[in-house]
Amino acid sequence: MANHLYQNDLPDGLDLGPVVAIDCETMGLNPHRDRLCLIQMSGGDGDCHLVQVNMGQTAAPNLCAMLENPEVLKLFHFGRFDIAALYHTFGAVTAPVYCTKIASKLVRTFTDRHGLKTLLQDMVGVDISKQQQQSDWGAPDLSAAQLDYAASDVLYLHQLRAAFDVLLDREGRTELAQACFDFLPTRAQLDVAGWPDIDIFSH
Repeated sequence: MANHLYQNDLPDGLDLGPVVAIDCETMGLNPHRDRLCLIQMSGGDGDCHLVQVNMGQTAAPNLCAMLENPEVLKLFHFGRFDIAALYHTFGAVTAPVYCTKIASKLVRTFTDRHGLKTLLQDMVGVDISKQQQQSDWGAPDLSAAQLDYAASDVLYLHQLRAAFDVLLDREGRTELAQACFDFLPTRAQLDVAGWPDIDIFSH
């Protein structure tokens, strides 16, 4: 396993494959206030590719081409937040997508524990550390511990997706999950546009 850190964008010619796990680190949870600092990605081969984003940066052509590529499935855990952060920063609508948190809520109805750490322990047998979760991601020089933490959020999403695909099929909820995944980029755009807490489908 290796971490590859880049500045501002993915390098020319890098192909992460047809299914890419993605996660983002920001300065906080409000995309209008808290800037995007780091995007970590894995093609499922054990390596992590990380892009550090400069303050005020609004373009990352290679990254955005991958995010918008209809032939590349993007895997997230709580994709709603990451897709919104990427859209707010770069204007790119990430699609198609798969979200393991949504999958968990559709099939793990026996529990309210849908965090990534819990899911990886229960379904993949992997224990990841969350020690660096609230560290300063805006620092110009990220520590090895920060990079390892960021990588751990994407390195196992391919395995987690495979496990959830089995459960979704078993419970007859594959099509429902797909409909949710298809709507997720629109849900993220609604968040950015000012409807984060309003159910527009309610009366």
